[in-house]
Amino acid sequence: MTTTPKWSGINHLALVTDDMDATVRFYAGVLGAPLVSTVGTPDFRHYFFDFGPECTVAFFEYADMPIETFAKPAGIPDKRAPQFDHLSLNLPDEAALHSLRQRLLDAGCEVTEIVDHGSIHSVYFTDNNGIALEASWWVRDVTAGSPDYDGPDFGDTNPVPALEELRATGTLTGTPRTQLT
Repeated sequence: MTTTPKWSGINHLALVTDDMDATVRFYAGVLGAPLVSTVGTPDFRHYFFDFGPECTVAFFEYADMPIETFAKPAGIPDKRAPQFDHLSLNLPDEAALHSLRQRLLDAGCEVTEIVDHGSIHSVYFTDNNGIALEASWWVRDVTAGSPDYDGPDFGDTNPVPALEELRATGTLTGTPRTQLT
């Protein structure tokens, strides 16, 4: 018999951007949310911003994939269905991740093997509404202390200019302006 998960918050909310450099400048430069981890492959970038202990907001930027811009004011209904990438729920340790994976399997739910992303280990599954979910635990708490932009949590080998500025100076020279929709 498996145990009930002891959830410890939202690991990360994964959104999509078509301009990672501007996203780094807005989230790190304007909002002051430290960039704490990056993943980069030839197909995508995945950058994480610190919003509290083990709580991040992450963005995907896909290579060679035009994104149709969608914006709407908060709290106003819109007949177009806005989409985000996935919600990642935080677990306290590897044992809890294994236990949850078994619990999902025991309930007849499809779930991936455990995926090692470096600083995060995760499983992926969907809810009954088709919403993409992930359960993760931080192998290294990337939200503890100041980011080490040259450390193991920054795996994008082709980083955006904003990350290069953070590496070189710890600050950003420019940030984007925004307006209400």
